[in-house]
Amino acid sequence: METRQLIGQLYPPDERDAIEIVRIKGDASNRQYFRVFRQDGTRIACIDPAFRGTDPDAYPFLTVGRLFADHGVRVPEVLAIDSAEGLLLLEDCGDRMLQDEMGLLDADALATRYRQVVDILVRIQSIAPDGSAPFSLSFDHEKLMFEFDFFIRHALHGLFAGVLDDGEILQLRREFETIADLLVLPGDFVLNHRDFHSRNIMLSGNEPVVIDFQDARLGLPQYDAVSLLRDSYVSLDAKMVDALKEYHYGELEKRGTITMGFEEYLRYFDLMAFQRNVKALGTFCYQVSVLGNTTFEQSIAPTAAFLPGYCEMRPELAAAGRLLQPFIRLVAP
Repeated sequence: METRQLIGQLYPPDERDAIEIVRIKGDASNRQYFRVFRQDGTRIACIDPAFRGTDPDAYPFLTVGRLFADHGVRVPEVLAIDSAEGLLLLEDCGDRMLQDEMGLLDADALATRYRQVVDILVRIQSIAPDGSAPFSLSFDHEKLMFEFDFFIRHALHGLFAGVLDDGEILQLRREFETIADLLVLPGDFVLNHRDFHSRNIMLSGNEPVVIDFQDARLGLPQYDAVSLLRDSYVSLDAKMVDALKEYHYGELEKRGTITMGFEEYLRYFDLMAFQRNVKALGTFCYQVSVLGNTTFEQSIAPTAAFLPGYCEMRPELAAAGRLLQPFIRLVAP
């Protein structure tokens, strides 16, 4: 069935001939997105192969979306679904992302915007466990190592094969195992969006809207903070980043969501940032070398450039930093 006919099924029969459909750029997933125009406005249609034939009550985009919305987190409204075909019709929240604010706002206005987004993050991270699916998933050792291994496979054995030899990669993986162990602190875990960066915060009018939240799971509160403040897609002023870390910590503390002290928060921020950025590098290398999506190539160097700072600050990362030096010198000279 053609895309137009497929999406048209979400509309009453007498309206189908009047709609216009334009493909829009999506994320690094298998989902396809389209803007649907009709006389009374626009909608976003999503075709997700993972939704096809799935019980809507077991589809993470819908279950997590409801969870977030129930706790005051603005997400796109779901207008219609067809699970048999893997189709969703969503509110159109526009094209403006938090990333786009970088060139539009002065320093004070940008800091205010980011505090507004951190408030949303704290709201997510303060959601109490309720037995729903996201609370059964976590950044456990297996998940963290899956992400580290994805980097090894697609960066060190893939796009940048040869920059480290097999022995060095084996040593590096042992360091990754040690770092992963440090980050598994279930007593400090909170709910995380999992990809809380500037391309997943849309701005509908002046209101931030959270998207791409279907992979939410438990982890350290620093995980999403790192995604936002050590973002591969934007460069934030260092003083603003420091102030936002303090703000994030303070808001979590007010809600009783965090028990560690601020210095400990900062330590785990750097450890988590190292893991999160290495994970992102693996994703970018996969997109470029396996899928041929070269738009992610430009994000490799700025992401790799974050790593030396963490490794210099935290002794736990020093050995991994030394082993990664040839890779970092190559991609982020």
